Amino acid sequence: MNNDRTKLMIVILFIVVGLVAWSLHLMQEAVEHQEFSLMLAGTLVAAAAAAMMTVYFLMSHYVGYLNQMPCT
Repeated sequence: MNNDRTKLMIVILFIVVGLVAWSLHLMQEAVEHQEFSLMLAGTLVAAAAAAMMTVYFLMSHYVGYLNQMPCT
């Protein structure tokens, strides 16, 4: 179980790093072309990356809590 969780965390980490890199690229293009829409898109992509990590940590703690509860 712990090995599966580690693999999942590594996959999610790569996805988040990719989203952050894409976000920074969008923001750099926004500054170069002076476009507000690209800056907004970069901000939304960065927010999606942060939300993805937040949901992963919340769900992993919740599932860990459920695994500790006795079955009735």
